[in-house]
Amino acid sequence: MMPSPRPRSTRQALAGLQYALGTVAPANPLVFAWRWRYELIVGLGLPAALVLLGGVPVMLGTLVVTILLTGTALFVAPARRYLAARAWCIITPHRVRAGCAQAWIHSRHGKIPIVLLTTRQPFGERVHLWCRAGTSPLDFTSALPLLTAACWARGIHVSGNERFGQLMTLDVIRHLPPGQSQPDNIQPSQPTVYVPAPRRPPDGTDGPRTQPGPPSRQDLGPAA
Repeated sequence: MMPSPRPRSTRQALAGLQYALGTVAPANPLVFAWRWRYELIVGLGLPAALVLLGGVPVMLGTLVVTILLTGTALFVAPARRYLAARAWCIITPHRVRAGCAQAWIHSRHGKIPIVLLTTRQPFGERVHLWCRAGTSPLDFTSALPLLTAACWARGIHVSGNERFGQLMTLDVIRHLPPGQSQPDNIQPSQPTVYVPAPRRPPDGTDGPRTQPGPPSRQDLGPAA
């Protein structure tokens, strides 16, 4: 007896189970270093370079001067806004990766999309991503509430690339420009609610159908 062929729905039936049981693959040392490059440079690279060049006194002096300059800049509004915007450009990629991990936006091998670049914008940050095989911009669209909460944002707008399907952009909305109710072409993310259409009778008439009653004597005609 020939074995029964594999059902066509096997892949669809196992996809949800695979994503539910699958986990995000840990980053290799090079990827880890690239993701945390700013923190490693400021926390380890710069102090080590100062110690090698001038010793511990030079490192401590530089640290004191940096703290004084940063504290002074916090009292100047333009400098404070600039430092806050640069800090969000460092924080947002980490939050996007955390949101991808929690929203199951990864390939079957556990690889999440790659953050290519993060830039400042009047409304917040713009994150450029490379979708790996197995992910697409549609995954981000269906997970907007999760990503918005993970990024500590007001809303997120997803847009794809017209030429390259693997490239996409996330606009992380944190605030609105002065005098503007909504950013241009950007709306805060809201969950989509499906509302079913009202049911109609098979004959196409509006309103509920009434069951036919028994025929009257006039419909039957005179008795024979």
